[in-house]
Amino acid sequence: MVTFPTRPLHGLLCVAALGVKAVPDSNYHAPQDAAATCQAIAEAISSASQVYYPGSTNYDADIAHWAFSSTQNSACSVEPGTAEDVGKILQIVGAARTPFAVKGGGHNPNPGFSSTTGVQIAMTRFNQVVNNVATGTVDVGAGLTWDDVYDELDGSGVNVVGGRVTGVGVAGFTLGGGYSWKTSQYGLTIDNIVAFELVLPNGSVRTITDADKDLWFGLRGGGNNFGIVTKFTLKSHPQTDVWGGLLVYPSDQIDALIEAIANFQDSVNDTKAAVIPALAASDPSAVTLAALVFYDAPTPPAGIWDDFLAIETLQSTVETQSFASFLTALPNAAKGPTGRGLSSCVSVLKYTPALSQVIYNETVFWAGKLAALDNTSSVGYNIEPFSPDLFSFGTDSAYPPSRAQPLLPTNMGFSWTNPALDSQFHAAIKQTTETIKAAAIRDGQDVADVSIYENYALYDTPLSEIYGDNVARLKAIKATVDPQNVMGLAGGFKF
Repeated sequence: MVTFPTRPLHGLLCVAALGVKAVPDSNYHAPQDAAATCQAIAEAISSASQVYYPGSTNYDADIAHWAFSSTQNSACSVEPGTAEDVGKILQIVGAARTPFAVKGGGHNPNPGFSSTTGVQIAMTRFNQVVNNVATGTVDVGAGLTWDDVYDELDGSGVNVVGGRVTGVGVAGFTLGGGYSWKTSQYGLTIDNIVAFELVLPNGSVRTITDADKDLWFGLRGGGNNFGIVTKFTLKSHPQTDVWGGLLVYPSDQIDALIEAIANFQDSVNDTKAAVIPALAASDPSAVTLAALVFYDAPTPPAGIWDDFLAIETLQSTVETQSFASFLTALPNAAKGPTGRGLSSCVSVLKYTPALSQVIYNETVFWAGKLAALDNTSSVGYNIEPFSPDLFSFGTDSAYPPSRAQPLLPTNMGFSWTNPALDSQFHAAIKQTTETIKAAAIRDGQDVADVSIYENYALYDTPLSEIYGDNVARLKAIKATVDPQNVMGLAGGFKF
């Protein structure tokens, strides 16, 4: 199995610099009284829930994140076991003005987005997967990863539209929008939601469906602004074995890979087919080229993958297998204990050969420039083509602010270990983002003002660049359901 120097899939090293905390609430206080808040929570919750403190195994697991730089030492962690207890916790932290964070899978690498020095709420105990055969839906707990969901549904004959790599939490992924291996067939994950079980900031528990126009709009792509979701009910879809895996190519095959990407977009209209070409390097002379290929059936029709399969390969794991097996077999490079990183995103309409060449050139350029600063550094870029109709499956939602044209979320990530270089790597990823966006515009693509995908966005991205003209409506919804700005005590992109 090839080891990528950066994570080649969604959530690609979108790690902000350690110590940069997104706390937009004007009432934020240092958590000197957090210990009292922890005690109040312990006294209020039921026996289904538990508070943990530093030194315990549960505490260590509750605060742990995929990226070291987004793990913070909390005053305590709490694992609520019921939606009602979540409500009690929100009321207590809100009244005390104690900062808190909500962690689902722990994959969000932005510090302060799902981590805190206050009260860490770990949704671990919301771990149910219920296949409702009669209604064609699946109930999924907010503390699960997509691995958990796929494993539970394996062999059932159905599946849901969810994450593309191991370790990704259900909650953050879904509340941000959710690009999936099945998006070209069924839309984003938010387009496949039937209901949310939501604990509002005032502590009340509600089931939100499309009958609630405002919260239905806001929860689909609007992040953690409106309360804490404890359960998602998703549409189920038929699932057979799938065909797919990883193809790794020699560095000198870039021209053939670029041609394969262009041909896939121009000639493959089968929405069961999906691919993520990935470019990664820690040395400019040794760029890793790969393609993650997927077909949602045991055998793809002849011709779809000929261009990718014809390229000389260093490795191939492509085979017919279960969906759960396909996911767990994909590369998932773990960050080390000192790992730091940043992620950014450019939305494009198409990957032309000219644009793909620019992305390759950026990979080579920044691998060399950043290695000169930190010899542990690496860079990675993902190319993510989808069907032009990917936004046709859903109704108006927080993200995307417009469904008039497809947005393909090009993801890039830089990683390093020396904290003294944080600002330089931040400047570098900003620069490569601007370079790729400018190349897309030169290519004739109308992307100067289009939104970018929240789950890939650099931590200091302005709200308008994610939610566009939806910002005003989202702020109004937030003010209505959270007049005391309780959710502002948690980090993230805040309205």
